[in-house]
Amino acid sequence: MSLFSYFNTKNKEEVFWAWFKKNSSRLFHFENEQEEIFNELAFQLKKINQDLTFEFGPIQNGKREFIISAGGIKASFPVVERLYSAKPDIAEWELLNSDHGADTIHTIQFHEKEIEPEDIRFLLFNDDEKDKIGILLFLNGYNESESTIYHQIVYLFLDHIIGEYDVETYIGSIEIRGFDSKYFNQSIQIDNLAMMFDGEKMKLHPTSP
Repeated sequence: MSLFSYFNTKNKEEVFWAWFKKNSSRLFHFENEQEEIFNELAFQLKKINQDLTFEFGPIQNGKREFIISAGGIKASFPVVERLYSAKPDIAEWELLNSDHGADTIHTIQFHEKEIEPEDIRFLLFNDDEKDKIGILLFLNGYNESESTIYHQIVYLFLDHIIGEYDVETYIGSIEIRGFDSKYFNQSIQIDNLAMMFDGEKMKLHPTSP
């Protein structure tokens, strides 16, 4: 069987994971050639769906997380699920689906900013107008002049902790303040967010999964 006919018998998800396994070492140490690898990875994912994005976690205990995301596009959530369902077992990788929150909260690095879990706190409130859960987030160092970057960081944290599907489905208003906010003293550590969010979600939507 020729190489072309071999890949022609595989679906898009299997072809992607075959490429991922072949390039596993390069991807694991992506910092060595980050721009090139990120471009290659984005190209491979867009062969499956234009909305797909990705995120890498830090190396911990010899393993690294690779998280697949639909980029907040609800219509592409099933695509993420199919790709995730086809994932292989690769010893050094923890392959995750952003539709579900992660067990461990990691540092977020974005646009030369590094936000540790202790740099972000929260409060939840009822967003009555939308029948959804509102969230007020406090970021250490937040300033209005870079609000766009901080909003992107917030969405990365929320997708990571709560899961992309729940963020898009159940969260309404998202507000950001600095640690100098008058509400900061009422704020809660971020590692409590998943549990408290699930509780509020059950109150508003008792039949939700």
